[in-house]
Amino acid sequence: MTTKQSGIYFPAGVVEEFLPRIGRVVEINDHQLAVFRASDGTIFAADNHTPHPKGGPLAEGIVSGHYLYDPLYDWKIDLTTGLVQAPDNGQVQMYPVKVENGQVWIEI
Repeated sequence: MTTKQSGIYFPAGVVEEFLPRIGRVVEINDHQLAVFRASDGTIFAADNHTPHPKGGPLAEGIVSGHYLYDPLYDWKIDLTTGLVQAPDNGQVQMYPVKVENGQVWIEI
């Protein structure tokens, strides 16, 4: 049996620094992340790189519900799984997020 080794959680800022539905770039240990706060307050962290073959940033995308609309290619990405929705395909690396006492922590 194999088990996934947990990463370490790093502070990314306080909740109020993440505006609803708008992405923000956070750098942690040479990882450039796009962090989003959904309208319901859920916070998501993803690689700040679209899975589209031509590449580009994700942090400039717009969040609707728990979906992100890629700013360059209008791909719809499920922020709970990182999966690009049909008819397109691909996946974004997502990172676990927790909030404690108003502080946002991201696991790398």
